[in-house]
Amino acid sequence: MGLTADLIPADVVRRQYLASAAGDLEALRATLAPDVEWTEMAGFPLAGTYRTPDGVTANVMEKLAAEWDDWTAHDDTYVVDGENVVVLARYTAQHRSTGKPLAVRVAHHFVVRGGLIVRFEQFVDTALVRDAAA
Repeated sequence: MGLTADLIPADVVRRQYLASAAGDLEALRATLAPDVEWTEMAGFPLAGTYRTPDGVTANVMEKLAAEWDDWTAHDDTYVVDGENVVVLARYTAQHRSTGKPLAVRVAHHFVVRGGLIVRFEQFVDTALVRDAAA
């Protein structure tokens, strides 16, 4: 197996967070499987399921960067069960239009296979995000 397939799931997820924090979308896409399913929670401003690494970064990361200053997902605690990685995290940012700050707890569920993220699901208090944007 190649280097990517040898990575343990938590390491793959950690690489995704580091790439996101650095704004390195190429490195972020490299953590995603070609057929990735990335789901932003219903009620979240970018709600929906996105597919392909390019689809994820164009419809999630690039849009967040356009609407929020310093959008950061802080990965605080990892819970790993085989290919399942749950991360208890926080989002911090400031909305560009309203100037309101955001600080909200979130949970992310990743499924990692073959050294790549194949599925992601977000859990967040969407009302807090909407309030900061309104």
